[in-house]
This record gives sequence, structure tokens and C-alpha cells, in this order.
Amino acid sequence: MSERCKAIDKELSRNGSGYFDPTAYKAMKRVEADERKYGRDYERFYNLLNTIFYICNLAGFHVEGRIVLTDKKTGKVWK
Repeated sequence: MSERCKAIDKELSRNGSGYFDPTAYKAMKRVEADERKYGRDYERFYNLLNTIFYICNLAGFHVEGRIVLTDKKTGKVWK
């Protein structure tokens, strides 16, 4: 791992107050790993999810529960 990557990892492991925050760090690393693993499919899913939330908001609704979608193209289940 390069020095630059180590510095970025160290920065991500701290919260806005400078304290170590392992939970947020693990969550952010998982998102980064998903982005690398699924690439364009990951972007498609989040664009769709944001569109769903936007449409619900325009119609005066709020999504309360988890949305689970299956990609017809890849078969991947997104939660």
C-alpha cells in the first residue's frame, strides 16, 4: 500500500472531531469495495434508488422500509 493510500485510510478512520471511528470507517470501506466489484451496475442501482426516493418525495410519500431489487440483466440482488 502506498504512503498516499495509507494517509487516506488514516484520514477516513477519524470522524469530524478527529476521533477514531471504526464503524464509519468499515462502512465506507465496504462501499468502496462494492463500487470496485460492481462498477457500472453499482452506479445504475444507486441512480435508480435516488430516482425512486425523488419520485416518492414529489408525490408526497416517504419510503419507510428497505427496498430490495433484482437486476434483470445480472441477477444481482440489491438491498
